[in-house]
Amino acid sequence: MTQGPLTTEAGAPVADNQNSETAGVGGPVLVQDQLLLEKLAHFNRERIPERVVHARGAGAYGTFTVTADVTPYTRAKFLSEVGKQTEVFVRFSTVAGNLGAPDAVRDPRGFAVKFYTEEGNYDLVGNNTPVFFIRDAIKFPDFIHTQKRDPYTGSQEADNVFDFWGLSPESTHQVTWLFGDRGIPASYRHMDGFGSHTFQWNNEEGEVFWVKYHFKTDQGIKNLTAEEAEILAGKDPDSHQRDLRESIERGDHPSWTAYVQIMPAADAATYRFNPFDLTKVWPHADYPLIEFGKLELNRNPENIFAEVEQSVFSPAHFVPGIGPSPDKMLQGRLFAYGDAHRYRVGINADHLPVNRPRATEARTHSRDGHLYDGRHKGAKNYEPNSFGGPAQTGRPLWQPVPVTGVTGETVTPVHAEDDDFVQAGNLYRLMSEEEKERLVANLAKAISGVTRDEIAERAIGNFRRADEDFGKRLQVAVQALRG
Repeated sequence: MTQGPLTTEAGAPVADNQNSETAGVGGPVLVQDQLLLEKLAHFNRERIPERVVHARGAGAYGTFTVTADVTPYTRAKFLSEVGKQTEVFVRFSTVAGNLGAPDAVRDPRGFAVKFYTEEGNYDLVGNNTPVFFIRDAIKFPDFIHTQKRDPYTGSQEADNVFDFWGLSPESTHQVTWLFGDRGIPASYRHMDGFGSHTFQWNNEEGEVFWVKYHFKTDQGIKNLTAEEAEILAGKDPDSHQRDLRESIERGDHPSWTAYVQIMPAADAATYRFNPFDLTKVWPHADYPLIEFGKLELNRNPENIFAEVEQSVFSPAHFVPGIGPSPDKMLQGRLFAYGDAHRYRVGINADHLPVNRPRATEARTHSRDGHLYDGRHKGAKNYEPNSFGGPAQTGRPLWQPVPVTGVTGETVTPVHAEDDDFVQAGNLYRLMSEEEKERLVANLAKAISGVTRDEIAERAIGNFRRADEDFGKRLQVAVQALRG
């Protein structure tokens, strides 16, 4: 870094950075000391509002390399040939904790990837679980309110958590994931990532495919027991962030192998599960994993605030050949994420270095607002215009989806084998006896904190509907803890 004199924000040299200006020796401070006022004003504004969810996070840069030909399915240029590399920025996070919360807690982990492609940034904003608690975004604010601090007690309350989950039986699958062994990853490097939602791929001929993304850790899955996590969270609240940073510093670059499940569009209407339901997985026997890439992280950010805290990801950031699906949770996120960033970071958040495109440039007619940098200079700010401004291409990024029926508040379509418990039961029955014991113990400990019997009984009832043995063992364990 170039050395030189300390300056004010405006670039004027600073004569004294140790003493405030006063009216005589020992007198009151003068308002004309603009360096003092500038420093204090900037300090007061050093923190932007934290994310409502995914506040606690870490990030790193790296590359995504295509390892298999997927051009029959998508026309996305960054996936157009084997061996092609694209720069990425990845942010990992917990969901419910605030900015100062510990890393080693039982909580889903965010797994967000920003691909700096030549056709613009593509953001894949997922989690370390293939499913989620709810299937409709209209329930998301209510769900998060139950996970955050109660407005009266100021603490997270088991009553709120299990009241909502018990009254929202579609959450049973994800709760089974969360309280199983993978509920507390040992580090960000030792967990898988998922796009979770169903997305659209479309090829040069306009054919449509529904896809799900999987990123399998090359480091192997490692998890913490509840007891190990309690100790680590107290000893080192920054355990996950430190592990990621230090692994990259020593050249041990974490990587993930990327897979995709591909469903021809025509299959969706008659598939046994609703393929757009975020509480469901597609069994690999129906749609096997197809490897298509390698994700590697090899460079740490130089400034956490500028590059991790101010990084923004939106599921609405698509590129040609990739688009949304009718997944109702995804549809809500298409709006909610961008709106959160406009509120939290500002209307020009996408102009910040970590967020702006790298392999191309953004050409828009949007102007002004907080932190606008004047990049457009004197160019016209409307379209169409006669002055050589950027114009539309006429080719949508994704293919249209046929719809029928009337408008209104509708329940998610039910397919032949859809219910809220079958996949949770399948997951339970896949577990070894030791895994089942830990799952039941983890859930029982959490449910034992519920103060109202009907809330506890309803929650247990959902797991019994997933698997009779699951529910029986859980009831016995909860009763033992509650006396």
